[in-house]
Amino acid sequence: MGDRHEATQGEERSGVRQGTSDAQPGDVSQSAGSLRQRIAAMGRHARTAAARLATLSTERKNAGLLAMADSLEAGAERIVEANARDLGAGVRAGLDDAMLDRLRLDAGRIVAIAADVRRIAELPDPVGEVLRDWQRPNGLRLEKVRVPIGVIGIIYESRPNVTVDAATLCLKAGNATILRGGSEAIHSNLALAAALQRGAARAELPEHAIQLIDEVDRTGVRHLAEQEGSLDLIIPRGGRGLIEAVTAAARMPVLKHYDGVCHVYVDRAAELEMAAAISHNAKVQRPGVCNAMETLLVHREVAAHFLPRHGRELLDAGVTLHGDPATCELVPEAVPATEDDWGREYLSLDLAVRVVDSLDEALRHIARHGSRHTDAIVTEDEAAAARFLAEVDSATVLHNASTRFADGGEFGFGAEIGISTDKLHARGPMGLEELTIYKYVVRGSGQVR
Repeated sequence: MGDRHEATQGEERSGVRQGTSDAQPGDVSQSAGSLRQRIAAMGRHARTAAARLATLSTERKNAGLLAMADSLEAGAERIVEANARDLGAGVRAGLDDAMLDRLRLDAGRIVAIAADVRRIAELPDPVGEVLRDWQRPNGLRLEKVRVPIGVIGIIYESRPNVTVDAATLCLKAGNATILRGGSEAIHSNLALAAALQRGAARAELPEHAIQLIDEVDRTGVRHLAEQEGSLDLIIPRGGRGLIEAVTAAARMPVLKHYDGVCHVYVDRAAELEMAAAISHNAKVQRPGVCNAMETLLVHREVAAHFLPRHGRELLDAGVTLHGDPATCELVPEAVPATEDDWGREYLSLDLAVRVVDSLDEALRHIARHGSRHTDAIVTEDEAAAARFLAEVDSATVLHNASTRFADGGEFGFGAEIGISTDKLHARGPMGLEELTIYKYVVRGSGQVR
């Protein structure tokens, strides 16, 4: 999505032209340059924009965000029409229900997306925060100051709302962005981009602060990942295949989010009504997202009381249970689990269920089959909870709460750029602070070493 773009003769076009109100694939004229050259130009433009963004006041950035939110709501009808084209193409292409749910936009979701943008405007600006200050014996005064990362490339698949989340979060944190969405959401992304651009134009934000690669050629992913001189960070959001492809090609740091194989462990000291409610919510409320529960572990001492009744509740909700032998004995409608079911990210109304003999066995199962995303324990035993929270090596661990809370909005971050399962720089839901880095500011009075 190109923020107020000034095209110059001979310069490659970068993203969607500012002010385009009804952009569709092919509506914007193509330059003679190759896709690789165009993406390289986008990187140069983004680097220039990043320098200006880093010095914008909080007030200027917030005014831009509020204008973008208004523009999204004003353009809702056109966005929904564009999204309908993507949904129709998705149905014809045989996308499953989970993928179609990720792709779908309606008036209610657009209002929610705009509300997220306004919440981002209300959040404290992390840029310029002094994380630490001190003075050395030689009189040097030092500050550790939070600053933008610079230019961030974001590659994502079917969720068009990521176009807005990524653009607005990065902008609030002072970063320029280059976005590359999936082919299945191209019409939706272009319509969202056009709405955001109208708002950005009214707020007079830096040109090229936000750009979208509006071609769906898969080589664009590789070309973007090769822009080592322009991009400071690249974030892939999508399936394992996409993440592995970006990681293999990238010449800059990559923030990764691999599978969301989330577990709920019902301990022998669990309050079973609570456990059933948490389990149901974690699986059924929205099964096609990365923080949905994929495996339910139940302590053997409560399995006979818990699984028959709760298993029926899940079955009635349309869930297919893939159970170990103990589970299949207690819930005859369950289908036998295979070894591949442990560690599978279904993203559907499927659930692996296993009966374990102890907390130790639950911990071993999660360590072997989990994806270090989000895992929860349900128990009234504080010692068991403390062990689980300390020993499970995941980005988010919860006690007596649904895995569905592993989300930037639920954490109070506003919208999120993604969920990182890495261990460097950022981990878990990534909000504004995770889109900044720091530098050291040193003030002296003529000191030499």
